[in-house]
Amino acid sequence: MITTLLQRYPVLNVCADDIERTYNTIKHCFESDCRLYIIGNGGSAADALHIVGELAKPFVLERQLDKSFAERVSPVLAANLFGALPAFALVENAAFVTAFINDCNPDYIYAQQVYAYAREGDCVLGISTSGNSANIVFAIEAAKGRGANTLGLTGAQGGKLKELCDVCICVPETETYKIQELHLPVYHALCLALEEHFWGIN
Repeated sequence: MITTLLQRYPVLNVCADDIERTYNTIKHCFESDCRLYIIGNGGSAADALHIVGELAKPFVLERQLDKSFAERVSPVLAANLFGALPAFALVENAAFVTAFINDCNPDYIYAQQVYAYAREGDCVLGISTSGNSANIVFAIEAAKGRGANTLGLTGAQGGKLKELCDVCICVPETETYKIQELHLPVYHALCLALEEHFWGIN
């Protein structure tokens, strides 16, 4: 899937190694029964939700339900559920978000959630077109403190995330909307590759 991505978007060849490393890091996370947490602001928050939608339900392949789970539930339930990967977007808890903004420092809104949820072996993916969004940077720092794998998806400059993350995909654009236009095919390729690994025909 990543090879196809690079064929369709040759401009992304400059970050091919980091795309591959990101895929391998997330794959190992899921193979280890760990979780992926995703954070972003504005359009990047929408991207975080989009990624979860592709990982937690079928994307392009039929996903067989875990057999041991299927045996413990009714046939009707088992027939209507599908294999899923444990990905969570920390952008959608309105009650927590508004409470934290009202009571605390908004710059730490994601760091607080990462501290609460992330554990060693998990992955935290921060999406920021500049790579400098304070709430994303603080969350990645918190993830490192928790022993989680830290991943970034940014623009050409990379910003602070490039230096802080274990792996950072810096797509080669500098304008926000152009960066976002390249983020989508990158994370679609990652989701497709993960689905193929876990549910493809081997």
